[in-house]
Amino acid sequence: MRKEDCYLLGKITRRHGLAGNVILKLDTDQPELYNKLESIFVEINGLLVPFFIVKSSWSKNDALNLAFKNSSEAVVDQVLGKNVYLPLTTLPKLSGKQFYYHEIIGFDILDEQDKECGVIRSVNDQTAQNYFVTNLDGKEVVIPIIKDWILEVHREERFIKMQLPEGLIDVFLVSSKKDE
Repeated sequence: MRKEDCYLLGKITRRHGLAGNVILKLDTDQPELYNKLESIFVEINGLLVPFFIVKSSWSKNDALNLAFKNSSEAVVDQVLGKNVYLPLTTLPKLSGKQFYYHEIIGFDILDEQDKECGVIRSVNDQTAQNYFVTNLDGKEVVIPIIKDWILEVHREERFIKMQLPEGLIDVFLVSSKKDE
């Protein structure tokens, strides 16, 4: 399994008990989708290594207590602090205005008048307000991801139409001209 074909599910944060169990802290808005995991991929030394789950239970709302098949102290030591992945094919298909951040990289952002506002280069979800990092005419533009601003998502045509506040894009273009 290649990392490019997977998405980050979470991280193994600590041991749980003495029987070789670990806690998987999920990085998702919908932890309930992962009630019945049969296997996961753990990134070890740059490779995705499969681990088969024999038992799981909820530790907290967003953390699973996992027991692996053929687990030992050495296995637990090897997976502690490591990122956990699942194949992209396991994600449910989204429709309408919903999207996964990884799927919209390279999409154009258009305003209500179909004026281009940049191409999505990345998504920052590490701050209180998630935002698109776009590139417009060689300039970096940051567009907050606010549900009410998203009007349409066109997967086939690869663009997102948004209702942006007047002057938002101009702020970035004007400020970057001052820096030149």
